[in-house]
Amino acid sequence: MDALEPAYSTPVMLLIAAAAVAVLLTLIIVVRMHAFVALVLVSVLTGVAAGIPIADLPDVLLQFFGSTLGAVALLVGLGVMLGRMLEVTGGAQVLADTLIARFGERRAPLALGVAALIFGFPIFFDAGLVVFLPIILTVARRFGGSLLLYALPAAGAFAAMHAIVPPHPGPVTASTSLGADIGLVLLLGVPVALVSWYVGVYLFARFIGARIEVPVSDLLFGEVRDEGPSDRVPPFALVLVLLLLPMVLISLNTVVDTLRQAGAISEDAAWGDALLLIGNTPVALLISVLAAFALLGSRVGSRSDVRSVVDDALAPICSIILITGAGGMFGGVLRTSGIGEALTSSLDGIGIPLILQAFLVATALRVAQGSATVALTTAAGLVAASAADLGDLQLAALVFAIAGGSTVLSHVNDSGFWLVSRFFGLDEKTTLKSWTVMETTLGLSMFACASVLWAIG
Repeated sequence: MDALEPAYSTPVMLLIAAAAVAVLLTLIIVVRMHAFVALVLVSVLTGVAAGIPIADLPDVLLQFFGSTLGAVALLVGLGVMLGRMLEVTGGAQVLADTLIARFGERRAPLALGVAALIFGFPIFFDAGLVVFLPIILTVARRFGGSLLLYALPAAGAFAAMHAIVPPHPGPVTASTSLGADIGLVLLLGVPVALVSWYVGVYLFARFIGARIEVPVSDLLFGEVRDEGPSDRVPPFALVLVLLLLPMVLISLNTVVDTLRQAGAISEDAAWGDALLLIGNTPVALLISVLAAFALLGSRVGSRSDVRSVVDDALAPICSIILITGAGGMFGGVLRTSGIGEALTSSLDGIGIPLILQAFLVATALRVAQGSATVALTTAAGLVAASAADLGDLQLAALVFAIAGGSTVLSHVNDSGFWLVSRFFGLDEKTTLKSWTVMETTLGLSMFACASVLWAIG
């Protein structure tokens, strides 16, 4: 459904938006209501308050919920399957060990970060941190020094990939809301994540690790897990191929589409259609998952064992997918009611560029309610109305700017803050001085990269 004419004046629409966000945050933070239920409830109340006809409201809610799930569920589900197959076969350990051997002991923190960046392509922040935790602690014990030297580069790598690179739900949903090309967001997101990680995470980790001494804790997670016979662990080359395969396939889609638009490839070429199909993001991930089944299945066990691994991977993401869909619903209500246009036009009126608007809105949402995914999806819905006429490069830059805003200032209302604090044995003060500052430098680095792309576009 197209955006309606605002039912009230701009100040009133902005008050409705502020009240909606305040109620949402109160329900999530104070009342401790589940984010999915809170988002659905606030979406309904906001739609009524903003003047969407009651008869049309159910269709608006279902339209945006369904369109968001259609884009997100396939990518998230297939991505987590690929990550889980690599995890249970020891792929993460192989990745870290090989890179440390190649980089050398002095660059062990850099090797851990690079391994986490590669492994973070298909796996979520929480899951990636749990998988890499024994690797981080083992390496820290082996080479010595503050735990922050090893923990922050790896944890920050997962945070960067989770915020920027599809198939993670935040960037996928933001791309869908803004109408950005997901393939282009992926291809540009990888170098943006690398640059942002190096500047905002790795360099900061070296600085803070030399100033704050954190000993390696004796957590249960620090024990080296038994991965079984060495002949069942996949070689480094195979792990790398499986992680790079979807990116290669998706790049084919983008290249063929660009060549077709330039007239270098005929619109009637059947082979061009085939490349576009296999390079479509969900199809590319499906092919990668099937390749993982074929190449790693025997290392997992029987077909029943493989199915059990997949089931275990899918179960925890149900809540994430539902929350993401509800976030898209809330953003759709804000857009359809005209609230999003009222907000962005008011910021336009005081001379704030759209890319800075997106960053500031996402930052405000991140600080207030903690969830990076909710901040990403809601901010994208708020600025979508003003992004309708942008080109593909600027739309991708807008996604990265929102990702930057949704990353900064992680604090006590963010689950990631407590995961890092508890897993690495940090007190709250140390976590604020290390993790919170690192997340802020990472988010600002993302915004700087987005600003460069915006200027080029």
